[in-house]
Amino acid sequence: MTDLSINFAGIKAPNPFWLASAPPTNSGYQIMKAFEAGWGGAVWKTLGVPVVNVSSRYGGLNYRDTRMAGFTNIELITDRTLADNLREMEEVKKYFPNHAVIASLMVESRKEWQQIIKDVENAGADGIELNFGCPHGMCERGMGSAVGQEPAVLKTIVEWVMEAATVPVITKLTPNISDIEDPGLAAVQGGTNAISLINTIKSIIGIDLDTFSPLPAVDGKGTNGGYCGPAVKPIALNMVRQLAQHPEIAGTPISGIGGIETWRDVVEYILLGCTSVQVCTAVMHYGFGIVREMESGLRQFMEDRGFQTIYDFAGKALPNVVEWKDLNLKHKVVASINADKCIGCQLCYIACEDGAHQAIALPQNGQTRVPEIIDENCVGCNLCSLVCPVEECITMEKRDSGKEQLTWDELVAADAAPVAFNDPRAGGNGHYVPEPVKALNK
Repeated sequence: MTDLSINFAGIKAPNPFWLASAPPTNSGYQIMKAFEAGWGGAVWKTLGVPVVNVSSRYGGLNYRDTRMAGFTNIELITDRTLADNLREMEEVKKYFPNHAVIASLMVESRKEWQQIIKDVENAGADGIELNFGCPHGMCERGMGSAVGQEPAVLKTIVEWVMEAATVPVITKLTPNISDIEDPGLAAVQGGTNAISLINTIKSIIGIDLDTFSPLPAVDGKGTNGGYCGPAVKPIALNMVRQLAQHPEIAGTPISGIGGIETWRDVVEYILLGCTSVQVCTAVMHYGFGIVREMESGLRQFMEDRGFQTIYDFAGKALPNVVEWKDLNLKHKVVASINADKCIGCQLCYIACEDGAHQAIALPQNGQTRVPEIIDENCVGCNLCSLVCPVEECITMEKRDSGKEQLTWDELVAADAAPVAFNDPRAGGNGHYVPEPVKALNK
């Protein structure tokens, strides 16, 4: 029987599915409704001196038939009083003593940090999350990502918090920085018990072509917001991986955030070392009920592979994430088209001809629309299989023996790597490329 329960840096929860600090955790009502639906934990919408928000606040990036593939917001921290939030937090813990309630905090001075920590601990918070990621509004006041972008300041505030906190502390990092390892290392050096990432990405999601106002518009004006949703997942996964592989950060529990919508997303974050995940945009899109699919899918994945707990596969993908210089240059795959599945759209031909390596030919007999792979030209780039609208119509077939291994580092060590502009050892030397004049219409 699979066991989804977790102990995240000392914070216990019935499963790793947590709500991120955001509009879905704005009130005790929402959090209790979420726990009833099956969520194992929630990070309360960030507490601090309450703000006054604007209208409107959200913007979406639609991609073809997909609504909100990307999402942005210019909403700030809680606009409700601290007393109301604390009272509701205490009530939630009464009804759900075994679920994780984490208080997200954002204040300025050492005195304010240490006072609000006492307040949320007295209300029953199981843990504290330090919001060093918000990229709009609050950073202009010297908080949020303004702290997350200054590792020395971040470390100092973490130290202040660790002096006062008696419950586990999670430091939430901003992705709006050149190297996520710098604030991650500062958080660990400051004594944090855990890390969460990523917060939203500083962005402008679009411009209204009638009014020329950035979206979302506030009386004809706009500002940068925080970008999230499915589109940010690849960025978040890489930053999670960076911290999980860092020798001084590895071992620090990580809560993964960014574009999580399905059980597969959850598994990917766990495989890269996360032992809890946080969800926001998907809940704002589809509601709290999405956790049911996440739970059933995760359980099935674990049962199929014989994993009893998430710790059995947490981080299992990390050894397979290497630097480019460590990849095998002798590995070779070539595209193959399944004629029975092909619908003759010829999109693969267009993509390869115009955007890749001219390795696909159109049929000349007039009896079929199924393109053909030119094996000797195919470099195994995968583009054709990615653009094909039919699942598994185009697959990549392994053509090397699997016995040869050669990396870029080894090539350089053997003095066999190209070093001059016209070096005959260049990887594309001798590869077929049509003469430029053949591009002209005749």
